[in-house]
Amino acid sequence: MNTPVMHRISTLDLAVEPWAWPFADARREDIAAYFAGQQRKQPALWNGRVLIGRNPVFSGDRFSASYFETDFASFLAWRDWGFPDATVFNGFGMGALRCADGAFVLGEMGQHTANPGRIYFPSGTPDLNDVRDGMLDISGSVVRELEEETGLSPGEYDSDPDWHCIDTGPAVAMIRMLRVDMPGEALRARIEANLATQQQPELSSIHLVRGMGDVSAAMPHFVVAFLERQFA
Repeated sequence: MNTPVMHRISTLDLAVEPWAWPFADARREDIAAYFAGQQRKQPALWNGRVLIGRNPVFSGDRFSASYFETDFASFLAWRDWGFPDATVFNGFGMGALRCADGAFVLGEMGQHTANPGRIYFPSGTPDLNDVRDGMLDISGSVVRELEEETGLSPGEYDSDPDWHCIDTGPAVAMIRMLRVDMPGEALRARIEANLATQQQPELSSIHLVRGMGDVSAAMPHFVVAFLERQFA
């Protein structure tokens, strides 16, 4: 994994365009076999349509890229096989919930998901629900994922205007700070109560991070890099 490079970005310019992914076409049979094996282990996996990026450019306070539609099976194989096509990247939005007492709130992914045990800020791979007038709406994606995972609606937090874009090569995490006017323990209890009402929630538990001593090996590099910057 490359050393994360951080960019402070105010404008996301992410066009969604038709494109045939050579990796997915050339490895179709291998991908299908791999996904079938993953589904046997995790029957809840669904081969839906997702959006991944190519041609990333950071220029001043602007991040631009083009996104294309592919199937989740191809994305999963590309990810799990060590990113064999370096011309594409996984670019997604994350909502960094920060409470009034300074605590960050992160969720641990359930065992039935494609990322079991990993600890993230609320996020998800963009899909066709996030396209507006031919552009990928990362802000809207964050709002949608946050509500699905935590139950928080837009009026319950304040969003910082800028994005912390963390580039690791295979991934670009577009993180926006979301400030919640309640203590960390209170927000964790509220989210846990919301999860208890769901038949199969994406998150299995909620973690509070008040300093680098709370960072876990289950958190990906881009999350750790973001937290290091906040607690520096």
